Amino acid sequence: ISYVFIAHVYVYKIKKPVNFGFLDFSTLEKRKYFCEKEVELNKRLAPEIYLEVVPIVKQKELYKFEGDGEAVEYAVKMNPMPADGLMQELLKRGEVEKRHIDLIIERLVPFYRTAKTGEGVNTYGSLDTISYNTEENFLQTKEFVGKAISEERYHYIINYTRNFLKEKASLFLKRIEEGFIREGHGDLYSSNICFDDLKKVYIFDCIEFNERFRCGDVCSDIAFLAMDLDFHREEELSGYFVEEYMKKSGDLELLELLDF
Repeated sequence: ISYVFIAHVYVYKIKKPVNFGFLDFSTLEKRKYFCEKEVELNKRLAPEIYLEVVPIVKQKELYKFEGDGEAVEYAVKMNPMPADGLMQELLKRGEVEKRHIDLIIERLVPFYRTAKTGEGVNTYGSLDTISYNTEENFLQTKEFVGKAISEERYHYIINYTRNFLKEKASLFLKRIEEGFIREGHGDLYSSNICFDDLKKVYIFDCIEFNERFRCGDVCSDIAFLAMDLDFHREEELSGYFVEEYMKKSGDLELLELLDF
């Protein structure tokens, strides 16, 4: 959905003119708006990286970032991150340690405590919205039954999900009342995490284009990164991440929702 230009000093990210339903970058006005949202939202967890939105102008036969003239496109201007610090690459090399996980937790706990909640956000933790999300998943994966997933497993997941929502209705309501529905990240996994010599962690590229993907129970973000660690065969780090996050955040109900 984007082009990324790594220049000599800065990085510039341009949104493609696409409309996939769940995101719409089809007009210049919309691309400018979502560039601005991207900077605003990502400054929460990576203020050192995200700088501003800049115009791209045409000068004779050339296009120029931050030039004078009428804007023909917009870009998110960023500081570069250390390429050798990307968490996904560290995982591939087997170099992620508990110290890396501690840095992530130290950043996430205060982030969720201050992230937007209440009116306009809490609705994304409601049974209606969660059910809408899961039923949408079932609809969109139906054509892959018999190819990527067996019919038996597909229906098992559907039944598990619907039964969990029904049996745990009071838990979902309690999570709303206790303030666990937040404007979070929405795409919290190793591709969007970078370390700088174990001194800093940058958590970047949150979902700016769809509130329904970004807002919800903080457990969704935690579960996503835990699942990613499992995928990379780092079950011990996954368990450590969940346990330490629970201790530091005080969210002791997390385990009731994590598998869901």
